[in-house]
Amino acid sequence: MKGRTFDIYYDEEGDFLEVTFGDVPSNEASEQIEDGVIVTRNVESGEVYGIGVVGFKKRCEVLGEVMKRLDIDFPLSVC
Repeated sequence: MKGRTFDIYYDEEGDFLEVTFGDVPSNEASEQIEDGVIVTRNVESGEVYGIGVVGFKKRCEVLGEVMKRLDIDFPLSVC
């Protein structure tokens, strides 16, 4: 993850937070890895491009847990 940019998008009305890493891959696929947590990966490399959390306000800690599980070093605390 070193040298990659991070973008954070939050939709307050829908209470959806998405963190993306680097440029959008040309070939991506998303999967729900647990209830309300979506991970988007580069299909060719398997590298994680983004993580989205539905119902973020009530369960913001899930983002940190998922990043840790996926071995993503994120420089900010979001909760």
